[in-house]
Amino acid sequence: MKSNNSNFTSRTKIFSLCLLFFAFILISKLFLVSVVHGKSYSSIANRQYVTPSSNISERGSIFFERKDGELVSAAMQAVGFKVTIDPSQIVNDIEAYEKLSTIIEIDRDEFLIKAGKKKDPYEEIINKITKEQADKVGALKISGVKISEEKWRFYPGGNLASHTLGFVAYEGDELGGRYGIEREYENVLSRDKDNPYVNFFAEVFSNLNKSLFEKEIKKGDIITTIEPNVENFLENELELVREKYQADAIGGIIINPMDGSIYAISSKPDFDLNNFSKVKDASSFSNPMIENVLEFGSVVKPLVMAAALDTGVVNANTSYNDTGSVMIEKKEIFNFDKKDRGPGTTMQDVLSQSLNTGMVYVYQQLGKKNMHDYMLSYGIKEKTGIDLPNETSGLVSNLTANLNNKREIEYANVAFGQGIALTPIEMVRALASLSNGGNLVVPHVVDRIKYQSGKEEKIIYPTSKTKISEQTAEEITRMLVTVMDKSLKGGLAKFEHHSVAVKTGTAQVADNVGGGYYEDRHTHSFFGYFPAYDPKFIVFLYAVNPKGVPYASVTWADPFLNITKFLLNYYEVPPDR
Repeated sequence: MKSNNSNFTSRTKIFSLCLLFFAFILISKLFLVSVVHGKSYSSIANRQYVTPSSNISERGSIFFERKDGELVSAAMQAVGFKVTIDPSQIVNDIEAYEKLSTIIEIDRDEFLIKAGKKKDPYEEIINKITKEQADKVGALKISGVKISEEKWRFYPGGNLASHTLGFVAYEGDELGGRYGIEREYENVLSRDKDNPYVNFFAEVFSNLNKSLFEKEIKKGDIITTIEPNVENFLENELELVREKYQADAIGGIIINPMDGSIYAISSKPDFDLNNFSKVKDASSFSNPMIENVLEFGSVVKPLVMAAALDTGVVNANTSYNDTGSVMIEKKEIFNFDKKDRGPGTTMQDVLSQSLNTGMVYVYQQLGKKNMHDYMLSYGIKEKTGIDLPNETSGLVSNLTANLNNKREIEYANVAFGQGIALTPIEMVRALASLSNGGNLVVPHVVDRIKYQSGKEEKIIYPTSKTKISEQTAEEITRMLVTVMDKSLKGGLAKFEHHSVAVKTGTAQVADNVGGGYYEDRHTHSFFGYFPAYDPKFIVFLYAVNPKGVPYASVTWADPFLNITKFLLNYYEVPPDR
């Protein structure tokens, strides 16, 4: 008898536990539906406005994140209403127009044309009106006039980070993310487009079924690494330079060199995300920071110098006789000013004064094989893996094709930044390795995903190693700090309490049609990182064909200093010297 009672008690406990488990899951799902998804269900209250139209679709949000952790909407679903008509049911077209025009602004001729299509059961009159306007239109009770709820993608920042965010648009009959984060994270951001209104309890048990028996497709919101105030500051500086020098194109990026988090990234010209349909040239939507390659010139020099330092063939005090030019395979290579500095010119002078002859000397000490191996270790041949679509890899055949037979001139040119073309994002990743101990980080614009379940997933990005050591990275950093302290603006740019490492670059623009290079077109680039020995930021800037300005040090010194001062103050970076 005891045995039977014991079995009954055990079965009761098991049943009770199962019931409690089921109740826990049910309550959890009810919480998700009513609280987490509360906004979605609040729209059911608007069902009074006829059936939803096909463009009412939910989509996850994208957020910027301020330095204090506050989330700022970058892309969201805006909710409003539209007025439509069934022309066959309108009794008096003019009277209908006159009544509607007292509430909403509509074109008279356009309305009458649409109202005159008596065999057409559906015409849209106006979109994106407020609930207050919708209520007033509804109160008119005009036969044939209907109001429907609609939702659309809205970007509160307008042009801010437009290339990075991308937008939502139709491709054929398919509505989805086009360009930028909207496209890269389409699977996370998209929602069920077939049934925007779902029965409350149907979703509860549907979600319960998915949780218990199916692998649920993860949907959520995107939280980016973009800091909106930093992004705005960078974009303003870029626009000022673009206007001042009438540059064909311009771009910049501010990144954490230790982990690859991008605080700001922009290129100009850009576009208004809320009015992208007005852009005439679709190529304006592509992101030059990751899709276009350029020859950047002297900002490449620190990469080559670091390789030479690492192999031990030179140090900062190694000297050579600078004659102002050097012959390589019957081609004469000049310093930028065609002047000589004479004997005793050091490697520090080579970086400080950006001497091409000195970099040829560095290459000759380094040799082809070392030059090839070290340069490729900076990742310049590969895509960075940035979480944005359509990334392009660099053009570095002058380093990679037929290594044993490659002409000396090709390597000599690469030594001072000519003859290889990289994307800006590849360039900044390579340069960041000089600041962080020789590591290659993955640049990225998404920090984490907040799923509909309430869980958050922080995305982990891998780090790999270049060939340079931590000691070499520290030595090249010292040399670049000297460039800042003693050379930039004649030493007047030096920060008293913060160490800053910098290098400028001026390169001829390649003629992709006729071959060779334009004599009167240049790309001006600039990079710097700080605090130099424990960097929080690396800034990279470039301008294509700025007018009336000879060198990058003139184009970019002041904007870089403005950005540096802003970041040091905004983030309250403590002094390091």
